[in-house]
Amino acid sequence: MAANLNRRPDESSIEDDEPPPSDLLAECDSDETIAAVAAALRRRHEVVPIEADADAYDRLRRLRPDLVFNIAERLVGPNRESHVPAICEILDLQYTGSDPLTLSLCLDKSRAKEILSYYGIPNAPFWIVEPGHPAPVNISLPAIVKPLYEGSSKGIKDANVVRTRAELEARVDEVIRLYKEPVIVERFLPGREFTVGVLGTYPAIEILPIVEIDYRRLPAGANPIYSFEAKWIWDTPDKPLDIFSCPADIPAALKARIEDVIASTCRILRIKDWCRIDVRLDEKGEPNILEVNPLPGILPNPEDNSCLPKAARTAGYSYDDMILGVVEKARARYGMAVS
Repeated sequence: MAANLNRRPDESSIEDDEPPPSDLLAECDSDETIAAVAAALRRRHEVVPIEADADAYDRLRRLRPDLVFNIAERLVGPNRESHVPAICEILDLQYTGSDPLTLSLCLDKSRAKEILSYYGIPNAPFWIVEPGHPAPVNISLPAIVKPLYEGSSKGIKDANVVRTRAELEARVDEVIRLYKEPVIVERFLPGREFTVGVLGTYPAIEILPIVEIDYRRLPAGANPIYSFEAKWIWDTPDKPLDIFSCPADIPAALKARIEDVIASTCRILRIKDWCRIDVRLDEKGEPNILEVNPLPGILPNPEDNSCLPKAARTAGYSYDDMILGVVEKARARYGMAVS
């Protein structure tokens, strides 16, 4: 099992005088998550945890496991989620989840959107702002500003929904300064938002019950996005932010349209074994792809707002069922005996 523990880097390794952003480690897994995944796997398999660091290649080369259960997102670089699968391919090891190309494409929001657009999959119009360059003058407002290569709501604060040129430029400058990477600016879609879990590999996929994010539950005046504040500040153990409903209360026709665009996205981006895809409705009520997460969050506590486990439980799977199911789907995909 390859993973990254939620550990702060050695401060001496930070070259810039400015401290790293407060959400630097948002994508790394907690001890609780890693322990829960390992416990699930041990129900049927021998498990050897491997930290996905600079020594991972040598450890995997020595161990040569039958299958690498990959949840490693790494910390730095636009291709960081592809590191462990790339090592596995070098060593001819089999692994769970999507391949290095798919993982890198999905982390780079613009590349994923370009491919989806080519195939006619709806997604919001977007613009890229490179460090040292001004924001394009033709950006449509309102818009939302995001770091190009981040997940887990990193760099997306409540103020990232911008309605004036001054707000746009301020947020673009701040995100580039903090994250040292390009910014993607998307036209802000006004409709309802959903997140959809998928198990399996196209065409043998199972689309889990759809989760709706109900932004009416946010504090008064908050923008209707799942921001850093919504995920890490307003949602606390003593006062959980109850903004998720699963299954979503939507008409059958809308459910079918969402599931169709989800299935097409999995096929086009060649998603394998599992993922979670964020969808938002535009002003016409049509589902648009927001982001594709081929390494989805999997917090084990049912009280945590972790949407793939939430959807899996609604479908009748326990947490262990979900984890072991991913293993079985990967084994079947490789032609291995299914336990």
